[in-house]
Amino acid sequence: MSPPAACQESRDELVACLLRTDCVLKSGKTPSECLHHPQELPIQCQHLIARFADCKKGMLDMRRRFRGNHLSETAKASARGEFLNQGTVDIIPDRDPDQDPRRR
Repeated sequence: MSPPAACQESRDELVACLLRTDCVLKSGKTPSECLHHPQELPIQCQHLIARFADCKKGMLDMRRRFRGNHLSETAKASARGEFLNQGTVDIIPDRDPDQDPRRR
């Protein structure tokens, strides 16, 4: 049994996304046929195409081979259409900045 490919997870997510598109479901095309017109695909699938292409390019880039061919957690979440919490924001409109005890 051969070890899994480095980009297998990205590929699987892309295929799953393509199988849920109108191009496959309504038009009856194969996922590979739908890839010929990426501008007609949902933005999430377009991001997954870019992620998969970047992973494949990373396999050839010697710098990435030494450092590791991986995406940051933010890039992974963005490719999946999720948004990570970038920190907390204190939004209290009634608070006077001069009387804020945290700024003393």
